[in-house]
Amino acid sequence: MERLLIVSNTGMTLTIISKLLQARPDIGFSTVSNGNACRRCLVEEEFDAVIIDSPLGDESGWDLAAHVCEVASCGVMLLSEEIDFGMESRNLEEEGVFILPKPISPEVFYQGFRLLTALKRRLIKLEQENLRLQRSMEEARIVGKAKCLLVQHKGITEQQAHRLIEKEAMDRRRSKFDIAQEFILLYD
Repeated sequence: MERLLIVSNTGMTLTIISKLLQARPDIGFSTVSNGNACRRCLVEEEFDAVIIDSPLGDESGWDLAAHVCEVASCGVMLLSEEIDFGMESRNLEEEGVFILPKPISPEVFYQGFRLLTALKRRLIKLEQENLRLQRSMEEARIVGKAKCLLVQHKGITEQQAHRLIEKEAMDRRRSKFDIAQEFILLYD
C-alpha cells in the first residue's frame, strides 16, 4: 500500500485531495495541519509521498519541502499559489520537489501524485542497487587484502592466492568473503 502524507491547514484542499484518494483503496494517507506536525510524522513513519499545501499556518511550506527532501526518501509535491520561477523554485526542483500551481485540477493532481510514487519506486530500486554494489566492493576489498596477506606470508603468487581462496570456498561451501576474512584473521 502506498502511504501519503498531506500537509495543509485549509479544509478545502484536504477535502478535495481526500475525495480523490478515497477512490483508491491502495493508497493510505495521513493529514497534518502544519510543518512541525509534518516533521514529527516523518520521524515516526515512512511515506511514499508528501504533499504540502502552501502556505501553512506556521511557515510558508517551501522550507518544509526542502527539509522533507533532506530527511526522507520520498516524493515531495508543493502546491503553491505564488510560484515565481526564480532561484527558490529552481533550488527546490533540483532537490526533487514537484511544484504545482494552485488551484489544481483533479487530473493534474492525480498525475503529479502518480509521478511522485513512480519516483519513489525508482529511488528504492536505485538504493537497492547501490547497496548491492557496496557489498560487492567490500567483498572485493576483503578478498584483495586476504590475497595480499597470503602472498606475503605464504610466498605464493597473487593468482595462486586467488585460487586458494576460491578452492577453500568451494570445498567448505562458504563464500569467498568468509574465507578471505578467516585468512585476514589468521595472518593480520
